[in-house]
Amino acid sequence: MTDSEFNRRLTRTLALTAATVIGLCALWAARDALALVYVSALIAMGFAPLVRIIQRPSRRGKSRGVPRLLAILSIYLAVISVFVVIGLLVVPPLVDQASALWQRLPDYFEHAQQLLRRYNLMSRSFTWQEAVQQAPAGSSGNAVITAFAAVLRLAGGIIGLVSIVILSFYLLIEGDSLMRYVSRFLPEDQRGPVSAAARESVLKVSAWLRGQATLAAVMGAFAAVGLGILHVPYFYVVALVAAVGETIPVLGPIIGGAAAVAISLTVSPRLALTVGIYFTFLHQLEANILVPKIMERRVGVSPVGVLIALLIGASLYGLTGAILAIPTAAILSVVVDQFAPARTE
Repeated sequence: MTDSEFNRRLTRTLALTAATVIGLCALWAARDALALVYVSALIAMGFAPLVRIIQRPSRRGKSRGVPRLLAILSIYLAVISVFVVIGLLVVPPLVDQASALWQRLPDYFEHAQQLLRRYNLMSRSFTWQEAVQQAPAGSSGNAVITAFAAVLRLAGGIIGLVSIVILSFYLLIEGDSLMRYVSRFLPEDQRGPVSAAARESVLKVSAWLRGQATLAAVMGAFAAVGLGILHVPYFYVVALVAAVGETIPVLGPIIGGAAAVAISLTVSPRLALTVGIYFTFLHQLEANILVPKIMERRVGVSPVGVLIALLIGASLYGLTGAILAIPTAAILSVVVDQFAPARTE
């Protein structure tokens, strides 16, 4: 090898390494935006089969089918309507119950002190006003900074949600043309397998969304029946919160259980304890049986794979990673099945 050839290869290697490092740094800097794009793509993949079903003309040929844009708009309007109805059903009763709980907190505080004094765990009593006054509070400057940061986080969350809705909408409209455009850059012998993997991934993600809906319906029904038997006020509201919370792994069931316990406290501490035990049982049922089995049946990922995906996703990207873990595992399983070398006997 001549010196000039060595220098060219060295320069090419250094340039490629530098470009790779710069690209990885750019991807890491844009990780939040890429996460929004990925979530939007998953939503578009999940709704794509439903859009095709709505678009499909009747078998008798009496209708030509619904235009794609109208089919997508009908799905989005239906989803938004469901969330609006849930909000109208949930928010007013929760506000009333929170107000009632706040009014009864001094009584609960006094009962707790009596219990502690009975077992000699507390020597001096405090009034509710004294407890509130002695509670740690930051300076006014820190309070302003905290409130401003909370407002910024809320605004960022709203902007992110709107971005996901808009981007998933356009991905649904232009998904087929985007796939054809990307296929132009692939070798001829790889276009077929890539298209097959893409179609199978869409079916898997759509099955995951249906599995989430099934899980939410099951847990909402369990919560409604149990809380109705226990005579918890506004049990249907808590059941809706529990059902919606099932879309959030790990944290969602905790939110539903906390709402149920808080509402039960407005009746009695004993009822709150009973409801807490019942939701603990529901959480164990959901985490160890329902989620693995439903996802295995719907998505085709084994229970072990579901649990491992949830653990890895949560450790890598927190709550967002846990939510995206199962569809990501399903897509990876499709890629492995499609492109792994066939086993030779």
